[in-house]
Amino acid sequence: MKRDAIRLVSKCERCQKHSSLIHQPAEPLTTMLSPCPFTQWGIDIVGPFPLAAGQRKFLLVAIDYFTKWVEAEPLTRITEGEVMKFIWKNIAKIHHSGSSSSQRQVEVTNRILVQGIKRRQERVGGNWAEESTSVLWAYRTTPRGSTGESPFSLVYGTEAIIPAELGIPSHRVMNFSEECNENLLRENLDLIEELREKAFLRIQRYMNIMINSCNKRVKSRSFQVGDLVLQRADALKPIGKLDPTWEGPYKVTSIIGKGA
Repeated sequence: MKRDAIRLVSKCERCQKHSSLIHQPAEPLTTMLSPCPFTQWGIDIVGPFPLAAGQRKFLLVAIDYFTKWVEAEPLTRITEGEVMKFIWKNIAKIHHSGSSSSQRQVEVTNRILVQGIKRRQERVGGNWAEESTSVLWAYRTTPRGSTGESPFSLVYGTEAIIPAELGIPSHRVMNFSEECNENLLRENLDLIEELREKAFLRIQRYMNIMINSCNKRVKSRSFQVGDLVLQRADALKPIGKLDPTWEGPYKVTSIIGKGA
């Protein structure tokens, strides 16, 4: 009786189209471990946002997989030429002292930047393109969980002086000496490789924890050419509470990767 019920439900088109979204990963997590700063970057596009000054509505984001350093630029449109210009300006021509996982890292960064832009807009107003610079600064000077260090410190070997330290002077601001500061910066640059090595070990531990956690939830799913499948109904347009969760069926015409 139970097998008959399962067979009946599995063939019910309405049941399938109104079934819940699948949140379990279809394949083991693949991570990307970068051995040193600025050797591997991930790039993604966020938007469209409401139109800002200059008709800008997209945010092009790039993150260095090792230091988590982020470059971002508001753009009017996304074209091959604009992306090449962004890469040449912000990545290919980067010059930092001591410098010699996957797309998911970029997506996580995107969410953090978007949340930061939303909060700043609610608090101080202004358009999102103008606020993106402040949000970038906050991201670069905040320690990341995977490295235990801020992107700024992994790039420059020292922590940035943030605006709050100027409003309420911190110990290093109150006791600032140009000569001592210059000597301290030199010492920090001598120790930067040790700092990065510790960060690399933290990243390895962090990724192992992520892999173990994610792979426990994997439920393998795969399709063959010719199979009939359903697609999320909200993939291209918003849906109502009572609308079907899935739409289709669509026929699989080619396989471009593992999992589903």
